Amino acid sequence: MAPGSRLRALLVGAVVLVGLFVLVVAATIALITRQRAPVPGPGRTAAPTAPATERPEESGRPEPPEGVEVLRERRLDGRRLDLTLRSKALDDVTEVRLLLPEGWSPGAGRTWPTLWLLHGGLDDHRAWSRSDVEELTADAPVIVVMPDGGRCGSYSDWHNGGRGGPPRWATHHLKELLPLLESRYGAGGERAVAGYSMGGQGAMLYAATGKFEAAASFSGAVHTLLPGVDLAVMLGTTAGCPGTDWKRVWGDPRGDREVWEEHNPYHQAAKLRGVRLYVASGDGRAGRGELFGDVTEELAHKAATAFAGRLRELGIPVETRFYRGKHNMTYWNRELRRALPMLLSSIGAGG
Repeated sequence: MAPGSRLRALLVGAVVLVGLFVLVVAATIALITRQRAPVPGPGRTAAPTAPATERPEESGRPEPPEGVEVLRERRLDGRRLDLTLRSKALDDVTEVRLLLPEGWSPGAGRTWPTLWLLHGGLDDHRAWSRSDVEELTADAPVIVVMPDGGRCGSYSDWHNGGRGGPPRWATHHLKELLPLLESRYGAGGERAVAGYSMGGQGAMLYAATGKFEAAASFSGAVHTLLPGVDLAVMLGTTAGCPGTDWKRVWGDPRGDREVWEEHNPYHQAAKLRGVRLYVASGDGRAGRGELFGDVTEELAHKAATAFAGRLRELGIPVETRFYRGKHNMTYWNRELRRALPMLLSSIGAGG
């Protein structure tokens, strides 16, 4: 082979190897990334406290829970209300976006069911605003709750080597934010939850607590101990969250397997009996003319099919949608449209 041809062949090979490495890193980050919750610092100063729109004693609702404080309320438009909160469970400041229904006001004297939408890894509480959720729920009598779950929070209370302590994302969402919404913002006791990627994992974990009537996972990390996926968890944290010890989240699966199982929807599937369920994912296959497929969605598909199979083994009904597609909002938005009628009807907000 001529020197020039040999050099070109080496360059092509190097490019392919780099491309494969980038795809694997992206896959492990986006599917099941784990990272420290943000800590206060120069770039995370708290917003000034806003006056409360209504005092609990005036509304007849229960007192807000201890451990969470509303620092700011910001009305972006007729429906969007952003809240900045100080959380004891997180030992940090965090945010949540609400989509309010027609007729909502602090003193309306009534409650509305809630639809929780959880974002995926490396995203935040604004992620679902890239979908059609505002249009889809414009006429629905429901409060849409879109909380921050940490860029790699895993919707879990972190193990931290057995010491516990912050970040405690599940505690924040279920024991701080949920009662806060019910005491101050007109949220009722009927709830549904959905999420994509890391948020799909969170949706099923939260539904397993018995606090939600329906749950949907779109390309969710719903079997984190599936061979290959467990390795992706560790590699994804190391590659995507430099400086973070991946064992902080759930420990090491070899010695802390029970902790992993406690946070794995596959192993918590029996607790979903009585919850209306929807599970969807694409296959991640390369399209015509594409050199590579979507490794992230391939992993999500394996996790989703295993999880759905486990539900059926347990005799738990689940609606599934497995399709030709990839790991992005185009498909999650489509699946939200498909799942929304079931989610809303489950909480008395359907048409």
